[in-house]
Amino acid sequence: MTLDPREFRNTVGCFATGITVITTLDADGAPIGLTANSFTSVSLDPPMVLFCLDRKVASFESFAVGKPFAVNILAADQMDVSNRFAKSGPDKWDGFNFDTWDNSVPIISGCLANLECRGDSIMDGGDHVIVIGEVERMASAGEDIKPLLYYRGGYNEVAS
Repeated sequence: MTLDPREFRNTVGCFATGITVITTLDADGAPIGLTANSFTSVSLDPPMVLFCLDRKVASFESFAVGKPFAVNILAADQMDVSNRFAKSGPDKWDGFNFDTWDNSVPIISGCLANLECRGDSIMDGGDHVIVIGEVERMASAGEDIKPLLYYRGGYNEVAS
């Protein structure tokens, strides 16, 4: 049975997801960032998370086992950040300020939460790979901050 890719995308789009920007550094130490909504926790002990990375993304080689990365979980008012990092090219960092923690990867301010991770493993996942990382440091905003959501192909928000 062959499934239509567009129909598959529309079907899995019925599952509302948060939006993240995954950040790391390239081989020259320049910041890398991309928008991803395929992110989840994996384990509590040790604390681990995963995200899915398209094999065709230009920064693919910057994500390797053992390399640090950060998961920046976007807040409802960060749609512009999501759009900025959803595009290709190095200019997405022009004029964009960020913090760094222990591993020097970009940490985006104003997020719902941030997790700094060490790359643990990478698994095949069709046209994507599954990147698993162990969380080494984290922070989260107050309970009054709402998440930026993606649902049925567009941005959405949690109802009050």
